[in-house]
Amino acid sequence: MDGAMRIGIGYDIHRLHEGRPLILGGVQIEHEKGLLGHSDADVVLHAVSDALLGAAGLPDIGEQFPDTDPTYKDADSKKLLSGVVERVCERGFVVNNLDVVVHLEQPKLSPYKEAMAGCIAELVGVSSDAVNVKAKTNEGVGPIGTADAIACTAVVLLAVTK
Repeated sequence: MDGAMRIGIGYDIHRLHEGRPLILGGVQIEHEKGLLGHSDADVVLHAVSDALLGAAGLPDIGEQFPDTDPTYKDADSKKLLSGVVERVCERGFVVNNLDVVVHLEQPKLSPYKEAMAGCIAELVGVSSDAVNVKAKTNEGVGPIGTADAIACTAVVLLAVTK
């Protein structure tokens, strides 16, 4: 299996809520609302985690870090992703590249995308040019389009090292 590649896809969505910080891709974003969740609700790092877990053939983030476990209450998703990367590496994989699409109406992410890509790259052990972060609106449709939620889709390519 040496030299083989594995693809994974991840998705997450959380409601926006006043009184919480907005953290996307490990970066705090200036906004009047943040994402509601058991952990810090970073949909980007959660989608990346699920993409990695799926590509490695491991159970999803909800099974790895259940929201019924008080240990993960308000957990930093950077730490959760680091744990995922450790598990993926133990299975004999390394990240080749990541593609991330953040679905939101606001705020505009242009000023933050480079920092988000850099943070994700550092966490998964690749150069920042191996991580692409894009932002797309929902054109006013559904809970994302009405600015009630933010979602993320992530695709990862893993290389087999063992």
